[in-house]
Amino acid sequence: MIGRPSAAKGLAIATALGLSLAACASSSQGSSSDAASGGSADPLALGTILPVTGTLSFLNPPMAAGVGLAVDDINAAGGVLGNPVTVENGDSGDTTDLTVARGTATDLIGKGVSAVLGAASSGVSLAVVDQFAEAGVMEVSPANTATDLSGYGPYFARTSPPDTVQGAALGAQILDDGHTKVGFLVQNEPYGNGLRDNIEKAIEAGGAETVYGGTGAGQEFAPGETNFGAQVTDLLAQKPDAIAIVAFEETIAIVNELVGQGWDFNGTTYFVDGNLTNYGDKFDPGTLEGVQGTLPGAQAPGDFQARLKEWSTANGNGELNDFSYAAEAYDATTLIALAAVRGGATDGKTISENIRAVSGGEDGAVEVTTYEEGVKALEGGKQIAFRGKSGIGPLDDNNDPSSAFIGIYKYGADNTYTYVKSVEGKPSE
Repeated sequence: MIGRPSAAKGLAIATALGLSLAACASSSQGSSSDAASGGSADPLALGTILPVTGTLSFLNPPMAAGVGLAVDDINAAGGVLGNPVTVENGDSGDTTDLTVARGTATDLIGKGVSAVLGAASSGVSLAVVDQFAEAGVMEVSPANTATDLSGYGPYFARTSPPDTVQGAALGAQILDDGHTKVGFLVQNEPYGNGLRDNIEKAIEAGGAETVYGGTGAGQEFAPGETNFGAQVTDLLAQKPDAIAIVAFEETIAIVNELVGQGWDFNGTTYFVDGNLTNYGDKFDPGTLEGVQGTLPGAQAPGDFQARLKEWSTANGNGELNDFSYAAEAYDATTLIALAAVRGGATDGKTISENIRAVSGGEDGAVEVTTYEEGVKALEGGKQIAFRGKSGIGPLDDNNDPSSAFIGIYKYGADNTYTYVKSVEGKPSE
């Protein structure tokens, strides 16, 4: 199902920086014999804190579908501890106005949720993670990749890998494409800076140089910026042979400015998960042809994509054409439910104490691929390793995936992207 790259220079550098073709197991506290201890057996109430509005709103439909489909599957299998799972949906907004996320967090806590799915933006999660933890609410993000969140605390976990993995993969691709002078256009917040730092580390380890926008240069732009004339002029003056754009919705204005100043995108321009989306007629045909980008996660299987589309349409969310982080959202939701089953209760503390174990953190765990299989194994007194749709390994001591796939994608003349290959990596030590 997953394509593998050749053992070229970029992959060798990436392996040295943290890309490994072997999954890594980890251990967790507790055991399945703890299933009846402590906590609460009330119905499991989940919340979402996803970008209904803001610069990452294009990521809301696939993640909402992933959560919704998982909840439907969980409830079809009998719910959690005999009760159906419920979901309270909320808006995260983005880092240009953190009052949206903080207000949503207050609302979800007030409604008594035990765990939340989100946020999409690492900067948003950093603004609300302590608020959730103080209330005993477990936060599991399908999309946060900032290294600042690794090992943040027992009430935060994620099903997407930290940017050490994506940065190494994109850096390897830039090197494999033969580039030696790389410029960066980066938004000034934890995600942008952290991912840039890791891409830069990879390219410089492979002998390339950063000519603009590097760590410490002070050339980042503020989230929500709309005017990039001066930055693009300064960047192109350094004569880069490649540009990596680490941004969200600001990418549209950046691309238009690069077009206006004569930049040739084909084979020279790189996107990341924050701006890898199908732009279609937002640009003239052929504008993005040859642009490449990275997205954490294995390519969603065709049957899973079909089910996500069906759920989205049936629930009034319209036609789904982008599947970014849908698999991670599905798996995050399922892991929360299995953690509650293993712990015998639905409160946030119980989920926090058991989520690593059900991901495969215990010795002798049996692999399960669905919620229903996991419940049967737990009821039989077994340890489990849930292997869902995203292809991640067990959660490690930092509550990060111990291994994960990074997909490489390429844009065609219609300004939409298609899958090229995947590499599997693990966080750097």
